[in-house]
Amino acid sequence: MTRSVRFHEVGGPEVLRLEEVTVGEPGPGEVRIRVDAIGINRAEALFRSDRYIEPVRQLPAGLGYEAAGVIEAAGPGVGGFTVGQAVSVLPIFSQNDHTVYAERAIVPAAALLARPDGVDAVSGAAVWMPYLTAYGGMVEVGGLRAGDVAVIDAASSSVGLAAIHTALRVGATPLAVTRTKDKRQRLLEEGAAEVIVSDEEDVAARVLELTGGRGAEYVFDAVAGPGVVELARAVAADGTMILWGAQSGQPTPYPGFELGMPALTMRTYTMPETSRDPERLRRAVAYVTSGLRTGAFRPVVDRTFPLEEIVRAHQHLESNTQFGKIVVTVDH
Repeated sequence: MTRSVRFHEVGGPEVLRLEEVTVGEPGPGEVRIRVDAIGINRAEALFRSDRYIEPVRQLPAGLGYEAAGVIEAAGPGVGGFTVGQAVSVLPIFSQNDHTVYAERAIVPAAALLARPDGVDAVSGAAVWMPYLTAYGGMVEVGGLRAGDVAVIDAASSSVGLAAIHTALRVGATPLAVTRTKDKRQRLLEEGAAEVIVSDEEDVAARVLELTGGRGAEYVFDAVAGPGVVELARAVAADGTMILWGAQSGQPTPYPGFELGMPALTMRTYTMPETSRDPERLRRAVAYVTSGLRTGAFRPVVDRTFPLEEIVRAHQHLESNTQFGKIVVTVDH
């Protein structure tokens, strides 16, 4: 038996329950890990409330894409890993099939990445979802290049911070957008070239000012909803707006019609486009690993919660007050 987080109905953080369940033995191509830390992501809150890109197939359901731990057992056909090895779990599966909000979890061996010596469990659970999302949307799909200007909203989220770091590594100029001025200095310290406070400034006007009237080649938007019309005014001619989140929860119009049909490319992007394509994932892991090794990329952890406080962790996620990643730790 192991303690696992499940929900018996969809809804807010309060539907989460810590329950005793049977974990069993890993099947072919699977491993069982002792979970030491869990990365908390917006995708899990959306899945919990049945607003994610894939529906909840069956209740009760579990949660979790991203974790760090130690291998306890390997199923038939698993090679390249050993019992006792420290690993990180990459978010390459469906939460309908595997979950990691638990003391022990069974996951595909294909989702594992050896965790180097010196990388603790909290760090190992904090980097992969943000950087796979940022790399996939900005580099693999977006084609961001040196010299481009990238506008990044929800900039203090774990993905937003990874996007700032990724833009810098490419040689692009990251302009961070945040709602309040409280996080301005920390965003500058993380590498933002400028910080635009959306509650106090006209974002599009400020971007145009900073770019000499040209606009930004890319806007990476995690909010969507009606605000995309104003945000699109900040995009340069032949520029691209990539929607990689929908935090507003409202319908999203196509801004080109509102703005007189400019040459604007608008595209949605979801992290599984990268994580579930073997070649894209291979390139992404190489890119992120290289960035971690050189120090260009690093985990930014807002705070940790024990597994017993999973409801509080999700409440903190939905408060939108965090700066960086929320991680849940598991005490064995």
